[in-house]
Amino acid sequence: MPEFALRKIALVTEEIFHEGGPAPSAPRRRAAALALVKNPFAGGYAKELESAMEDLKPLGIDMADRLIAALGGDISVIDGFGKGAIVGTAGELEHGALWHVPGGYAMRERLGDSKAIVPSSKKVGAFGARIDIPLGHINAAYVRSHFDAMEVGIPDGPRPDEILFVLAMACGPRIHARMGGLKAEDVKGEDGLR
Repeated sequence: MPEFALRKIALVTEEIFHEGGPAPSAPRRRAAALALVKNPFAGGYAKELESAMEDLKPLGIDMADRLIAALGGDISVIDGFGKGAIVGTAGELEHGALWHVPGGYAMRERLGDSKAIVPSSKKVGAFGARIDIPLGHINAAYVRSHFDAMEVGIPDGPRPDEILFVLAMACGPRIHARMGGLKAEDVKGEDGLR
């Protein structure tokens, strides 16, 4: 069983009060949880990685719970999510893919079995690297008003033998979203697309 020793967790919260044009009636809120963990696969090649996703599930649940709390605790207002990973330079990109199940399914479970695919990004990066976490609607991938990204990073990581795992959630659409397409209130939530 791999050891993903946790070094640090950080929470970033944002309230967006203005984007030009008329002021919105309420600020848009979004948040990211970041966890720096030891990469047990750094410095070598492991043929089998998939089973290690199971070891990361408790971290995914903990981070999802922290995000929900940071956004006020009411899951009914959280309608956007995304995830990502930065693998330190002694690892490989595939180590970031370990986050697909534990990160994505943790948010789905905690947000009421949401239907849409969880947008994701990953890369190999040096100390202090940053990453754009894509955001999309939790029940329908085609809701254009919720296409967004949140740039995050931690100044002292990832070290070469670490991975920075990220989960992000948002409340509501972009401020002044006006690009048409499927509206959030028209989502059927049957297939994760519409």
